[in-house]
Amino acid sequence: MSDEALFRLAHVTYKSVLSVAALSIPAHRPVAVVGRSGGGKTTLLKLLNNLISPTSGTVYYRGNPLEKMNPIELRREVVMLPQTPVMFDGTVEHNLQIGRLFSLRAAAPQEELQRVLELVSAGALPLDGSVETLSGGEKQRVALARVLLMEPDALLLDEPSSALDQETEQQVIEAAIRHAVHRSVSVIMVTHSRDIARRFADVIIEVEHGRTADEQPPNSHPNGAASRPPQTGAGE
Repeated sequence: MSDEALFRLAHVTYKSVLSVAALSIPAHRPVAVVGRSGGGKTTLLKLLNNLISPTSGTVYYRGNPLEKMNPIELRREVVMLPQTPVMFDGTVEHNLQIGRLFSLRAAAPQEELQRVLELVSAGALPLDGSVETLSGGEKQRVALARVLLMEPDALLLDEPSSALDQETEQQVIEAAIRHAVHRSVSVIMVTHSRDIARRFADVIIEVEHGRTADEQPPNSHPNGAASRPPQTGAGE
């Protein structure tokens, strides 16, 4: 790839789960990671923000070896959203603002919280409502709104729409990627859906049996999904 490298992996292995001889992941372009369940997709994401350390080899973030970086500072810049989102006791607003607190950012005004909730199709949720009453899909959208509000350098999304129906999934993913790309936030997303990958990613990384390959989707645009005309079809 000729793009500026956000991450680079060199001779990386993780136990018997993943083996990557060389991989470069570009900045400022939506990237999708696809492959069969258990193939190593989530392991790859965890390596990128040092939630786990490679058995051998080196992961670089903007040219810096992760092993030499402060992990807390790294995770303020490279935020991972797990497939099963973490909810904190309290209100929807508290769960949104806590991400800003971790990122050492000022609390967002309620208008901004509401705007981002609407972005992820959760605008009907009251900010003062308890998260205990939320469905799995609603929790997933609140968690996605939280990481978008953190304004990191990169977002690592692990199946961020797995609890959503197909129509809502496409709306949420498109809106989230547009929001991120507009703010120069790089997005690397694990998805079970090759259709989602082809529609909204500029680069697709295939992970099969612990090994990787990357490809350019047809008609990919160098500036990301947000700069392409809106796509039409089933589910929109």
